[in-house]
Amino acid sequence: MTPGVFLADGATRFSVRSPRAEALTLCLFEDEAEQRIAMTRVGDNWIVEIPRDLRGIRYGYRASGEWNPPDGLWFDPAKLLVDPYAIELDGSFVQHTSLSTYGADTSKIVPKAVVTAPPVISHLSPLFRHGGLIYEVNVRGLTMLHPDVPQPLRGTVAALAHPAIIGHLKQLHVSAVELMPIVAWIDERHLPPLGLTNAWGYNPVAPMALDPRVCPGGVRELRETVATLRAEGIGVILDIVLNHSGESDVLGPVLCLRGLDDAAYTKAPDGRLINDTGCGNTLDFGNPAVRALALDTLRHFTRHCGVDGFRFDLAPILARSPGFAADAPIFREIAADPVLADRVMIAEPWDIGPGGYQLGGFPSNWLEWNDRFRDDVRRFWKGETGVGALATRIAGSSDIFGKACRTVNFLAAHDGFTLADTLAYEQRHNWANGEENRDGHGENFSWNNGMEGETDNLDVLSRRAALVRAMLGTLFISTGTILLTAGDEFGRSQRGNNNAYAQDNEITWIDWDRRDRALEAWTFGLSAWRHLRISSFTRFPEDGTWRDLNGTELHTSAWESDLTQGFFWQNGSYGFVVDRTAPMAGPV
Repeated sequence: MTPGVFLADGATRFSVRSPRAEALTLCLFEDEAEQRIAMTRVGDNWIVEIPRDLRGIRYGYRASGEWNPPDGLWFDPAKLLVDPYAIELDGSFVQHTSLSTYGADTSKIVPKAVVTAPPVISHLSPLFRHGGLIYEVNVRGLTMLHPDVPQPLRGTVAALAHPAIIGHLKQLHVSAVELMPIVAWIDERHLPPLGLTNAWGYNPVAPMALDPRVCPGGVRELRETVATLRAEGIGVILDIVLNHSGESDVLGPVLCLRGLDDAAYTKAPDGRLINDTGCGNTLDFGNPAVRALALDTLRHFTRHCGVDGFRFDLAPILARSPGFAADAPIFREIAADPVLADRVMIAEPWDIGPGGYQLGGFPSNWLEWNDRFRDDVRRFWKGETGVGALATRIAGSSDIFGKACRTVNFLAAHDGFTLADTLAYEQRHNWANGEENRDGHGENFSWNNGMEGETDNLDVLSRRAALVRAMLGTLFISTGTILLTAGDEFGRSQRGNNNAYAQDNEITWIDWDRRDRALEAWTFGLSAWRHLRISSFTRFPEDGTWRDLNGTELHTSAWESDLTQGFFWQNGSYGFVVDRTAPMAGPV
């Protein structure tokens, strides 16, 4: 029996999975009163049917049984538990000591799910096509300071449908926006004492429930925004976190799965939580119930919101049980599903577990974030490598993907330096994160061009301006899908912070008034050029010629030489040049 809430014939049926519970109670909240109703076990599930249409009523669960955390038993009837299949919540998650204290009631703290039955929309093919431009968006970061977006809309999913935002996306010829997580998340427990909050959302609790902080209108708001963007030719891809839960390690809160079915988390033979995510726990995709929850989540956002597809955070987790397997059940199940088979699937192909770097290891119809492109492009323009590696990346990274053009090329993403900061900071400057500058990547292949951080030195600014154009040119001439993080097209900075996940403030909010309009115009031009030739970037043409900057055809020795400073490629229809001496990269 599928878990969740089902409305039919004037009745409401509740179903929740909890195989080892001794009793389950449905808690209904009408006004402020809590009504408790006993549920009946049916196999691994507990069900109850109420002979009323409870649409709009808030609810949660309480599970009774043994409290023995070392054995994965976290049953505490004092804990109000969120339905893992919840679609909407009446509030956001907050940290509190009672969430991890046995016997402390949490009904005043934990958000309640809201009974809802969103309409199923027509199944439409994804707008996004390989070779297009994906625009990575932090909803709050993109819109909080936009002067043309009305104040009430700022920071919300609905703001993406505002004409000012759509106009910018169309000037960039964006094929799809990729929304950083918008489902309900909880701050990591070390953040509130530091006065910080999670700004990225990569710490979810209920995978289908949209967070009211960024999507106060719930499913309807996301559905309408997707429809508006789609009408303008722009698809929507959701960044989904299915690798762990915000319930964290054994010191974390009891909010949802932990209090219902702790077997959803992977354990070592001695019972310890496996932490291949670095977030305290790892969901077990060898468990059919976990895969079912994941697949139902993807179907929900496809059937009820019309999204083009999904980007999977720490995607090797999906194929771990416990080691990564290229033929993992989840891949077969997605491919065989009539709702999901045609969706765009994008892997972040690494996690921190053993054998966790799996770039090139995903199914042949999946796209993959290619950090080798990012690093080799940075190292070339920094002067650390020759043209051979760069040409391979521009040509689609066949050394990684073979002839299947599955690469997602990017210069910078939410995680790490912004593109502008890559050229302005040698070292990370993460002091605002409260971890004594120890967090974030230590090696970024960045360089400051003569002075660390902001400067008025015209020579330094000139070098940075030339290099950022060269790097953007390298991205836009590259074969494969390309990804641009919002604001990098006009020089956004995070003041050298390369791990700004906890900065829901001006560090991550894009300053539209101070954007580099000349750089923005340059990027618009690159994007317009690529858009006219988009079909050329799904597979690198085989009839072109590679030459050095003097016009001599390049051979093996030149490709391997660090002295070769650039090249140009051309066939009968178009070409591009890369010149480190200028520096520049772009169409010719």
